[in-house]
Amino acid sequence: MKPPPFEYVAAADLDEALEALADTSLETRPLAGGQSLVPMLNFRLAAPERLVDLNGVEELGRVEEMKDGGLRLGAMTRVRQLERDPLIAQRVPLLAEAAGFIAHPQIRSRGTVGGSVAHADPAAELPAVLLTLGAQVHIARRSRAGESGPRVARQLDMSEFFLGPFFSVLEPDEILTAIEVPAAVPGEGSAFDEVARRRGDYALAGVAARIRLDSDGTCREAAISLVNGGSTPCLMEEAAQALVGAKPTPDAIASAAAVCAGTSEPAADMHASENYRRHLIRVLTERVLSRAAARSRQSAA
Repeated sequence: MKPPPFEYVAAADLDEALEALADTSLETRPLAGGQSLVPMLNFRLAAPERLVDLNGVEELGRVEEMKDGGLRLGAMTRVRQLERDPLIAQRVPLLAEAAGFIAHPQIRSRGTVGGSVAHADPAAELPAVLLTLGAQVHIARRSRAGESGPRVARQLDMSEFFLGPFFSVLEPDEILTAIEVPAAVPGEGSAFDEVARRRGDYALAGVAARIRLDSDGTCREAAISLVNGGSTPCLMEEAAQALVGAKPTPDAIASAAAVCAGTSEPAADMHASENYRRHLIRVLTERVLSRAAARSRQSAA
């Protein structure tokens, strides 16, 4: 199939992109890697009248170190860079680990961090991983009537970004410009795993986990997020809190995994029933928590 006709704008910089999105005379969508939007256009699931191509906006493709050791990922950072960049692997190993599960090498070479997050697909790996990491989202738009300055920017926690399946807080005239990710610290361990029918398919279920242990092995902090575990990318706070204040023994991890599965809300479809997905969530949660705890002990050593 072919997409419906649209006007094409190849933005040279962020101001040009924001200017095009601010023009409400046509329904406009930004185009990042295109790995989600282009198929939607071809199947006529989306029919914007104008596309604003962000691939020429250099500032959106930068990965920058922050003063606290974390990383600021420009929205146009490719998934392939998450997978292969040694700085990302050192500072945020969970991102590097999870990136290798995303689709296929061709898609990882074009797909972008910002595009994946803005698409707000509950079956996508990156939103769940970034939730687990406590990432923050940066958003920009042109000033509206009565506002001063050429741009208006806002920043919010990733946990506030997703509102529903394929639905986020982004307004039609806004662009997700960057994502800030805290660096891993001593005593912190993380892990990711998923189950798919075939490598590169959407996951039937996936789990990202992060644990931070005290010197005596007690869990000080924990975070767990699910892929395909609900209608939005979701943090499983009750399951994570079941570990905090306890040592991550096999029994404690199994108990947290059971809470995670029990409080998840996976949807049934032609590929898997709700009960089967809950079973996968329990097994995967136990697996990644065990791995994250072991890595936390190694990190603290």
